[in-house]
This record gives sequence, structure tokens and C-alpha cells, in this order.
Amino acid sequence: MKNIPLYEVTRPENLRDVVKTRLKEFPENPVFLHKTVKGGNYEPVSIEKFDRDIDSLGSALFKKLKKGSRVAILSETRYEWYVSYLMTTNGLGCVVPIDKELHPEEILNCLERAEANVIIFSKTKLDVINQIVGKVPSLTMYISMDDLDDPRFTSFHGLIEEGGKLLDEGYKDYQETPINVDEMTILLFTSGTTSKSKAVMLNQKNICTNLIAMFSMLYIDRNDIFMSVLPLHHTYECTCGFIGQVYRGTTIAICEGLRYITTNIKEAKPSCILMVPVMLEMFYKGIMKKINADPKTAKKLKTGIKLSRFLLKFKIDVRKKLFAQIHETFGGNMRLIILGGAPVNPDMLQFFQDIGFLCVQGYGLTECAPILALNRDCDFKNEAAGLPLPGSEVKILDPDEDGIGEFVARGDNVFMGYYKDPEATAKALDPEGWYHTGDLGYIDKDGFCIITGRKKNVIIAKNGKNVFPEEIEYLLSLSPYVAESVISGEVDEKKDDIVIVATIFPDMEEVTAKLGENASDEDIEKLLKEVSDEVNLKLTNYKKIKKVVLRKTEFEKNTSKKIKRY
Repeated sequence: MKNIPLYEVTRPENLRDVVKTRLKEFPENPVFLHKTVKGGNYEPVSIEKFDRDIDSLGSALFKKLKKGSRVAILSETRYEWYVSYLMTTNGLGCVVPIDKELHPEEILNCLERAEANVIIFSKTKLDVINQIVGKVPSLTMYISMDDLDDPRFTSFHGLIEEGGKLLDEGYKDYQETPINVDEMTILLFTSGTTSKSKAVMLNQKNICTNLIAMFSMLYIDRNDIFMSVLPLHHTYECTCGFIGQVYRGTTIAICEGLRYITTNIKEAKPSCILMVPVMLEMFYKGIMKKINADPKTAKKLKTGIKLSRFLLKFKIDVRKKLFAQIHETFGGNMRLIILGGAPVNPDMLQFFQDIGFLCVQGYGLTECAPILALNRDCDFKNEAAGLPLPGSEVKILDPDEDGIGEFVARGDNVFMGYYKDPEATAKALDPEGWYHTGDLGYIDKDGFCIITGRKKNVIIAKNGKNVFPEEIEYLLSLSPYVAESVISGEVDEKKDDIVIVATIFPDMEEVTAKLGENASDEDIEKLLKEVSDEVNLKLTNYKKIKKVVLRKTEFEKNTSKKIKRY
């Protein structure tokens, strides 16, 4: 294992500290670039304004509500979301970020389970709010981020104005109220339907521990512009893409929505971005489609990669010049792409590294606030989820003959438990404080965490061997003809064994290019069988795909865009 020193970082005690330190250290650096009009120009927001708005909103609500109030946020990513979150954690109480894509019944369920006292919402969710008004006994205040002429709702901007006057008059109760770093100030619902989802309790020690560890491994600073594209209710984006960027003095450019991502990247010219693999795949496929359309361009790219690899041995980096056209797709300044949330194709990471982007992946869970392992910018492996964060203990529980077992973790970033669910908490957190992740894998000789699959997804063959569906799904995903796949085990009564089945949703654009417009289901099934036969050449006998099923529609997914297997 390389002994590379960690980066020096400040050590905030709580989230109020994060904002106040930023205010003191980088007062001139905009904290956000946002658009007040759809399709308009990006406008900067100063840290002074952000800090003042947090304290103004907090002061106004602190006068009206009890300390410890639960504040739910239901909105798309926008400036008011960021203010609402830190206003709540920095003195008022406990924030409850709600997934805006949930069905109204699920949102109602979350609000009831969280015992929310306040909900702050945007007008895009007005239809949902109209369905839940009066149905949650604990909910006494509805705050609209937009000016709505409705007596049921309190104005967000009106509260900021009111709180600003209180501050000018010398009111300091909100700003000076003590923050207990061990108290629950964040309540997060994991993905899945609300009957199955768990409410994860996090405190400010969890978040601050994660910030300090993450940014001592991966360097980001005040000179960076970070593009925010993922939903903020996920702790992945919230900790790494929001609080972490406030902490490091970075400017956050807010994406208007996934359909605007390419345009917004060109406008904001970011240097860093946090993505899920499927998003990077979208860029990758777009780039490769253009390149492969012209054999000369394809040859030029291959030659360019060989040349740049050779020159890098002599510390000469010409990648930005050689691959200028691709860099322009990412705004011209992109240097760092961080991936998480799902397995990543190492070859795709290598491609982006070859053309001049530092592209690394990390591994985390909501229960770990969220990062548990991370590849460093100066020490990484494309096939690995990363190195355990400093201060976190990670080990393999009950490893098999191949060293594969369950990842368990312990440290100050590990959550407090599941809200009002002692049974689920006892299953996840053992008496020694180890959190059982449910993820399987091993730690290699250099200390990197390699994930092989989820414990609940493992198929156990009759010979007692474990089959990891994710391994086979990854191999299938390397084919251009496979858009999505799910590997499952089917009982074969005749052979008294488990048969490995691949259910595949094909990439019809690629299939049509290969087979023509009028390809029959039989033709497509035959092509997918050929793909599975190629994959089988890389697998031991008990893992081989024995049956292929053609799927005509995309698999159902949760709001994290992960396939619902069951």
C-alpha cells in the first residue's frame, strides 16, 4: 500500500462551523451559481448572502417554533433548498429531506413517520401539498419557496425579511443556540417504497467526520466550480456535492435538470462533477457514437491515446490539447469526475483518464453519512470501490475460501440507528458498533475494497458455491446490445439444481443497426444468446447463463435509478 500523506484540511465541529469558516476564509468566492429564470444566465450568490439568509430564516422560525422542530423539504434542487437545510441543522432542529419523485401517499407516509412539524416546498409540488394539507397532525406550518397567494401557506421570502429585521434589532437566540453534535439533526428515508424504507438517523458528528476524511483524500478547493446534477435528498449529493463544497470554498453551479446538463455544463464551465455511472455512460456512448461514425476519427483517437500514454511517462501531458473537442463537451475546464451509487465499468474509467479527466469512484451508504471508501486522486484502482476513509474501520466478516465476505464498518461516520425501529437497528448495528453493510467483497493486498455484490442478491448453487448476479450483469453490460439485465436463479426440478437466468432489456438502437428494422423477437433472442455465450466463456461452470429471457420494457427502478429486483 502506498504511503501517500493525506491533504491538510480544517476540522469543523458542526455544520454551523462549516458556514462560518467559509464566510471567514473565502468571503469573495461565490458559493452558488444559479438561475432565477429558466434558460437565463447564471447569477452568483455570495457566502455573505447565504449566511445571512440562513440566519434570517432560522431566527424567524426560532421565534415561532420549538427548538428541535422537524423540518421537511420537498423541492427540486434550488437555492432555497440549500438555505432550508442548513437553517434547520444550524440551530432549529432536525431536517427531513423528502424525495420529490415519491407518490403523494409515500410522501404522506414519510411526513407521518418523521413527525414533521414544518414542510418547506416549491410550487412544482403544489399538487402534492394540496393532497396532504391537514392529514399530518404534527404538521403545523407549510412554507412556500415561491410567492403563492394562499392563506394556508407562509412565505419563505417573507420569513427571511422578518428574520432579517430581528437580526438588525440584535436578536441572537437562533445564532447562539448550542448545537449538540451527537443529537439527531438529519433524518433520511432510504430508497424503496415507504413500507420497506428505513429512516436513517444522522448527527453532525457523522457528517463532519465524513467531510474531514473525504477531502483529506481527494483534493478540491476554492478554485473549483462544482456542477450539481444529482437530487439533493440523497445524502451522496447532499454531503459530497453541497455541504462538502461549502466546506472547501468551492462554487456550486446548479443544473436546471438532466435534460439541460450538456447546456449547463457549457455555460458554467465546471471543473468537478459528481455522477452516477449511468450518467457517465450516457456521455461515453454519445462520444463513441460520433467517433465510430468516422473510421479516420476512430483511428485518430486510438493513436492519440497511445501517444499521450507514452508522453505521460515523461510527465508531459498533452491530453487537453489532443482531445480538445471532447473536453469542450464538458465545458473545457472539467478535471475531476467522481462516481458512486452503482458498479462502474473500469474500462470506461480508463477511457476518461486516457483523454485527460481524473475519473475515480467511491463507495458509500446512507448509513455511513455516506462515504465509506474512496479512490484517491493520487492513488486509485479502477476495479476498486476505494480505500477505507481515514478514521473508519472496515473489515470482512466471515470470509469464504476466496476471501469474500460481508463488509462491516465502524467509526464516527456510522449512523445512530433507524428511527423508531430497534429491530432493524439491532440487525444492522452489532453490540460492538460494527455496521453490517449487506455488501459482499474483499480487501486486496493494497488495502482497496473490491465489491462483488449484495448479500441479499446472492444465488447459492446446489454445490454450495455463491453466484454474484452483479458480476454477470457487469459482463453483459459490456455488450453494446445490452441496455439492462438482471441475473436470477431458477430451480430446475429435473436436474435438482439452480439454473442461472439472464433477463435482458436490449439496446434497440444497437440491435436495429445490427439486425435491421424488421428484426423478429426470435432474431433478437438469438443475438442475446450469442452475447450470453460470449460471457459464459469468462465464467466457471456453475456461474454460466443457461437461459436468456428477452424483456421488451425497461426494468422498474427506484428513485435512485437502481433496478428493483424483487
